[in-house]
Amino acid sequence: MSKRVLSVALFSPTLRFYSIKFFTRFLSTDNSLQGLVDPDLNFPGNDYFSNQNSQAQSISDQDLMFLRDSLSDSKVENFGSGKCSNDAYTIINAIRTNNDGVGDKSQKFLRPFREKLNENLVVDVLKNVQNAELGVKFFMWVGRQIGYTHSLAVYNALLDLLGCDKNDRIPNHLLEEIKDDDREVLGRLLNVLIRKCCRNGMWNLALEELGRLKDFGYKPSRVTYNALIMVFLEAGRLDTAFLLHKEMLHLGFKMDIHLLGCFVHYLCKVGKWRDALELIDKEDAVPDVVIYTKMISGLCEASLFEEAMDFLNRMRSSSCVPNVVTYKILLCGCLNKGKLGRCKRILNMMITEGCYPSPKIFNSLLHAYCKSGDYSYAYKLLKKMADCGCQPGYVVYNILIGSICGNEELPIPDVLELAEKAYSEMLDAGIVLNKVNVSNFARCLCGVGKYEKTYNVIHEMMSKGFIPETSTYNKVIGFLCDSSKVDKAFLLFREMRRNDIVPNVYTYTILIDSFCKAGLIQQARCWLSEMLRDGCTPTVVTYTALIHAYLKARKMSDANELFELMLSKGCTPNVVTFTALIDGYCKAGDVERACQIYARMRGNGNAQDVDVYFRIA
Repeated sequence: MSKRVLSVALFSPTLRFYSIKFFTRFLSTDNSLQGLVDPDLNFPGNDYFSNQNSQAQSISDQDLMFLRDSLSDSKVENFGSGKCSNDAYTIINAIRTNNDGVGDKSQKFLRPFREKLNENLVVDVLKNVQNAELGVKFFMWVGRQIGYTHSLAVYNALLDLLGCDKNDRIPNHLLEEIKDDDREVLGRLLNVLIRKCCRNGMWNLALEELGRLKDFGYKPSRVTYNALIMVFLEAGRLDTAFLLHKEMLHLGFKMDIHLLGCFVHYLCKVGKWRDALELIDKEDAVPDVVIYTKMISGLCEASLFEEAMDFLNRMRSSSCVPNVVTYKILLCGCLNKGKLGRCKRILNMMITEGCYPSPKIFNSLLHAYCKSGDYSYAYKLLKKMADCGCQPGYVVYNILIGSICGNEELPIPDVLELAEKAYSEMLDAGIVLNKVNVSNFARCLCGVGKYEKTYNVIHEMMSKGFIPETSTYNKVIGFLCDSSKVDKAFLLFREMRRNDIVPNVYTYTILIDSFCKAGLIQQARCWLSEMLRDGCTPTVVTYTALIHAYLKARKMSDANELFELMLSKGCTPNVVTFTALIDGYCKAGDVERACQIYARMRGNGNAQDVDVYFRIA
């Protein structure tokens, strides 16, 4: 391509405006330059292309790419959204470049796009034009085109461009311009603007725009009134909502059923249920189950449970049958406020009428009754669940047994019996306790002397899929040892190892301490050796328990040997260890040795109180 042709194409003043049009056609045509110049225009140089048609046809693909890139570099700008269709991109560049406020030149350029006008294209342009004045001009031009009508999305896109999503008011002169072009369009735009403010929760701005809409001589639509009332209800401004409703009725509009339900709900929530009934009358509405349910919900939130029950009876007298949602709201309202006696009555009513609570509500009810100490009714709820076709599961059983057995004090026999019944039902249903409740249940069984049942708990749970941890075995072994049932504890320890659960230092220490207290010192010493062999490091508590046992049995040499072993393993004795040794040697008559140990203890920074041993023992 010759430099002269390229120079004319790029820099001729007469072609500068049409550079964008050339660019778009390069993308959609072959290598010919035919059609690059509008034949209707007469300007200097136009005949040049007509006379040089054959020369133009010989331009290479590389030349076309160079021309397109040159035009692109000189005209393309980055748009805010980063996403823009080709047509929108071309339109935006044209109306910006012409700088005529979408005047004659721009409109002539836009003519080929009239057939392509649709919601997506117009929204795309408005989102990316980044110029309020140009956006309004383009919006007005589009609205005048035959076969096109602005949609809600287009109105919203224009409002976003004008900054109404940033709490900025639209300048009056732009609205006046739209009004002069199409009065009806401005009315719709202002209504959409008010609803947009309401949707964003900006009730104060919505009220200002309502005043401006009226100043322009328009009336809010029914949808706009509905949006306004809703935003003021959500803001807790019931007085303003009432004034808007009065104005709405004066214009002959009615609220939609959803808004009416919300209005009466908010009124009942603040105790104005009589006003709610008057509102329904003014709307000439017949309350249905939804309206009644919303009113009952509001009354429950206001803790007006007597009134809520009265409305339930009012429903029935109006041949409006409460449904499961009504009962759930009433039941949960009473439950949240701790009205458990009323909950029993409501639950019986709803089950009688074939309305069943969800498993989640049953879980909450059972937890509430357990928390209040009414374990008998909590257990009865398990049967009610089954009667409603909702089989009790993992959650409710753990809530019940955990509540009964999870307290520091042991439950009374009758209550523990309920836990045992629930446990038996769990086993039959193949349900397991969690590890915390396994330990707590075993503790309670031990506390009332049911050692055989305690021993079997872990085994029974494992048969239903429970996977015990070392800590679980430790706790149950500890409960058995505390009850002096070292034989059961030993059997459980053996079962633990058969199940490939590795005992830790706490397991061994519990057993060593318990067996020492039972006089089985040799077995305790074997476990200490086993610990050292398996790399399970004993603690000072482990050593001290065995040393104390040797001293009580007057086996001084064994106690001294173990003490030296303890020191050689790097385990520092504490005051209990030293005091046990001093006490043991004194009772054995070896006062000199006791004094040596005392002197050694005085040099140990960890031993602070000689008296501690006697207080602990």
